[in-house]
Amino acid sequence: MVSYIIRRLIAAVGLVIVITMITFAIFYLMPRLAGASPETLATRYVGRTASNATVEQTAERLGFYDPIPVQYWNWLSGVVNGTEYDLGSGVEQCPRPCLGYSFRNKDPVLPEIKRRFPVTLSLAVGAAVLWVTFGVATGVISALKRGSLFDRLAMSVALAGVSLPIFWTGVMSLTIFSYQLGWTPPGGSYVPLSDNPAKWAYGLLLPWVTLALLFSAQYARLTRAGMLETMGEDYIRTARAKGLKERRVVVKHGLRAALTPIVTIFGLDFGLLIGGAVLTETVFGLPGLGALAIDGTKNNDLPQVLAVVLITAVFVAVCNLIVDLLYAVIDPRVRTR
Repeated sequence: MVSYIIRRLIAAVGLVIVITMITFAIFYLMPRLAGASPETLATRYVGRTASNATVEQTAERLGFYDPIPVQYWNWLSGVVNGTEYDLGSGVEQCPRPCLGYSFRNKDPVLPEIKRRFPVTLSLAVGAAVLWVTFGVATGVISALKRGSLFDRLAMSVALAGVSLPIFWTGVMSLTIFSYQLGWTPPGGSYVPLSDNPAKWAYGLLLPWVTLALLFSAQYARLTRAGMLETMGEDYIRTARAKGLKERRVVVKHGLRAALTPIVTIFGLDFGLLIGGAVLTETVFGLPGLGALAIDGTKNNDLPQVLAVVLITAVFVAVCNLIVDLLYAVIDPRVRTR
């Protein structure tokens, strides 16, 4: 088991490095291949009216004259060991893990990540609890009552939840429940958990429900399909023939075997949400990592984008590792070798 975990950790680190390399290449290598020069890249941050001396100084300070592999290595070594940054007005020491300084406002990225991370974490955890609870429960009941009115109604709602885009459901939810009925606060009303837990939950209730509607629909359909398959297996009939209670048969034998694909997609979904629910945070005005990534992309602020990508990749890799370990717990047929 230990060797398996070590192998998976090494693979996860390699995956994170590859993802950051691809992101770095999109922002630096692709413009170079399209004909952009270091001076052209520097004008994005100083303006087209700046003098040639200012543009060259900015390009030198941001390291645009260095080869692309050198620029990436400097960034990566800064994450691991820390580095120094020339901000024009002076040189500042950035301790590890150094995610760089913003090209726009010359502020370190890590404090901004720490400030926004609780918002994204709160959104992801609350929505995950809702969509797993209601999605799996709805799928189990629909499978046990196959063809009933509840089954048809639940699957119709699930199909609508999968089909409707999050930006449409989010805007409609805000319009109806916040601005017309006044049941929930409007967008941009996030309150930290440490300040007031009640207002924290109240402010995130509508984003939780809106985001959970999309994912719970997928989980309900997958759970229903898995339960229909497992409940027809021979070992289910054997368990019933032994006189086990129906609840024990459904939960321990049927649902347990059907949870394997659910756990798989949950690891991916939750890891990606930790990196920022971009559309949900944008619609509801939440200052999370997704909104930071959007701002960094619009402003060509590579350190901000790379920081969010790095966090997302790390959490996806960690969640996948946890999912692999849970397989052996959920399904005894799974072995690590």
